[in-house]
Amino acid sequence: MLEETLKWRATFKPEEIRWHEVAHEGVTGKISRANFHDRYGRTVLIMRPGMQTTKCTEDNVRYMVYLLENGILNLADGQEQMSWLIDFTGWSLSTNIPIKTSRDCINVLQNHYPQRLAIAFLYNPPRIFEAFWKAVRYFMDPITSQKVKFVYPKKKESLELMQSYFDIENLPSEFGGKASLEYDHEEFSRSMVEDDVRTAKFWGSVEKSRHVADDHLAQVAPPPAPPPLAITAS
Repeated sequence: MLEETLKWRATFKPEEIRWHEVAHEGVTGKISRANFHDRYGRTVLIMRPGMQTTKCTEDNVRYMVYLLENGILNLADGQEQMSWLIDFTGWSLSTNIPIKTSRDCINVLQNHYPQRLAIAFLYNPPRIFEAFWKAVRYFMDPITSQKVKFVYPKKKESLELMQSYFDIENLPSEFGGKASLEYDHEEFSRSMVEDDVRTAKFWGSVEKSRHVADDHLAQVAPPPAPPPLAITAS
């Protein structure tokens, strides 16, 4: 699995994706990083499938990967996972993500970011979503599938579950909280551009450290032993 992920990263180069390349996918705010964390200090990604407007699988996957990498960049010290909040307001079969795109996104998530998802809340999905979910779930491994929770605003257990993971004062009303969710694409873009600078510095320092380590090893490594003298019979 690790070898496959390293090969994928070397080919796909997720750390080199920049906001200006994927910004057109985020105009509606279909995926964004929240300005709050869950009770465990984890980064929160907000997804709004009802805001889906594009059909290009590659662009959708690249946008999701960009936000995953950005979410990882913004993890608090000691945290390795993030939470997802999925709002189904405005979702319908005409606005849903194509099955192929969903399948490719799931494959990327579980094959290359298997430990990054802590939990995903599907908040108040319409009944018609169940058929779509059955088709998508077919591509999910059991571990990832168990992290997906259906929550409904009128169910007591759902309310208790949300409150156990989030401060209601910070949680947007779309998810049963008291805060407002207002996506400003220009403001979000500025934040992402700033993070792109941090990303470039981080990967630049990693690459520099790798070169320094290689140079250091070259300096301390003993010189190769001379070949043995050839002895011939006189």
